Amino acid sequence: MGGDHVGVVYGDEYFSGGAAGYPDYLAEGELLRRRGQWYGRLLARYTQAGAVLDMGAAAGFILHGLQDTGWKGMGIEPNARMARFGRERLRLEIECSTCEGFRTSRQFDLISMIQVVAHVTDIRQAFQVCVGALKPGGLLLIESWNRRSWTARLLGKNWHEYSPPSVLRWFSPEDLEALLRQFGFAKIAQGRPPKRILGAHAKTLLDYKLREWPMGEKLRVITNFIPDGAEIPYPAEDLFWALFRR
Repeated sequence: MGGDHVGVVYGDEYFSGGAAGYPDYLAEGELLRRRGQWYGRLLARYTQAGAVLDMGAAAGFILHGLQDTGWKGMGIEPNARMARFGRERLRLEIECSTCEGFRTSRQFDLISMIQVVAHVTDIRQAFQVCVGALKPGGLLLIESWNRRSWTARLLGKNWHEYSPPSVLRWFSPEDLEALLRQFGFAKIAQGRPPKRILGAHAKTLLDYKLREWPMGEKLRVITNFIPDGAEIPYPAEDLFWALFRR
């Protein structure tokens, strides 16, 4: 991610200001940790736990969940406040860096990019960093939104992932596979992950997107009935994970 873009779009307000970001990212810590644990159990089908690099780690909750399942490693996160929270409160190794700008002599068995590739400014440079940081035979785990899903097609321009400048690009699983093939990666598995968000997060996202709909003002009243602390399962089929081997 370019420095100016990151500073403007992924500053502290992204994690606490609502709209296309989060009303309170840290409040979803336990949900995110459980998501990391889920991915750790999934990965056990394909490899033994080893060293992981979590790109776009934010405060490190998903990394924390991966560590619960035996993985050891570090995260990188461009937001200094989030990276500091992970270091000080979760005792994780998180370096403040963009995906493109990260440099290391270390080699990892796994790189995870959960909800990251849609936000990266220079995706080719980011994947080149992955190539250099992965051991031969290492795995790249990506979770992102499917631009060719039925949800995306049905909603068209009102699809919630059409939200620049936070989201810069949109992939289908086939798009991602074709791009990563250029970097020597082969896809070995794909599926749909479980996802839950807090009611407060769902309310701000709905409110943000419904403003753009013709009947949005009338529909926004439904957000008043969502409890802030409710754990809401994500209902659509436009989210996917894919696992690649170098």
